[in-house]
Amino acid sequence: MEGNQKDMSFLQHIEVLRWHLIRSALAIFFFITLSFLNKKILFDVIIFGPKSTDFFTYQIMCKISKALNLGEALCLSEMPFVLINMSMPGQFTTHVWVSFIAGLIIAMPYVLWEVWKFVKPALYDSEKKVARGVVFYSSILFFIGVLFGYYIIAPLSINFLGSYQVSETINNTINLSSYISAVSLIVLACGLIFELPIIVYFLTKVGLLTPNIMRTYRRHALVITLILSAVITPPDISSQILVAIPIVILYEFSIRISALVIKKQNN
Repeated sequence: MEGNQKDMSFLQHIEVLRWHLIRSALAIFFFITLSFLNKKILFDVIIFGPKSTDFFTYQIMCKISKALNLGEALCLSEMPFVLINMSMPGQFTTHVWVSFIAGLIIAMPYVLWEVWKFVKPALYDSEKKVARGVVFYSSILFFIGVLFGYYIIAPLSINFLGSYQVSETINNTINLSSYISAVSLIVLACGLIFELPIIVYFLTKVGLLTPNIMRTYRRHALVITLILSAVITPPDISSQILVAIPIVILYEFSIRISALVIKKQNN
């Protein structure tokens, strides 16, 4: 089968790709529908979880505060803002949008598997051996990024921006779409960012990237990291720093991965 695919014409490859895309789209649609039908879990438990003072992250912060003899300095007693919907279709469109993001996140391992099935026949046996487990590791990194965004970046951003006041006479009443965008985009973006080591691995394998190039452009990467952090997080310095730190760590880790790939190729 794989040998036949290597001899396919361009149009035949397009046809094969089309079916991979169709199956991926069906998987995403299935999980979108599943998410849509479980509205209470999706919103009350997951999306609005970081809005509750009982959220896991806030409880850990409070325990750390007490362990460091800071009293309740890091404890959250209330979330001083309310969410409102200001448009007629607002809640329905929010339901659809959040279901789409949730479906995409849940279906990601299958989508990666379909991508791998399409790419695999074009690889040599030695390349297949090296790339073994790529779907598993890519999925693990993606979900680590999702969890990092959900349990670290999103709640700290919500806590900071939701409680920030220029004056005690002004109450924070936040539009539902603003809150949803902040949570969903942060989570999805963090998941994609954590794929950096996998991307570096394959770019090194095909000769487009080397550890020397990554070291040479480390400063440029730092600037891009800060810009990227500013784009995917709300406009507060704490969230941007929290996103930038793991990206820098991933970048340094990716340099080591690239170096290992080059070392194995030279042996």
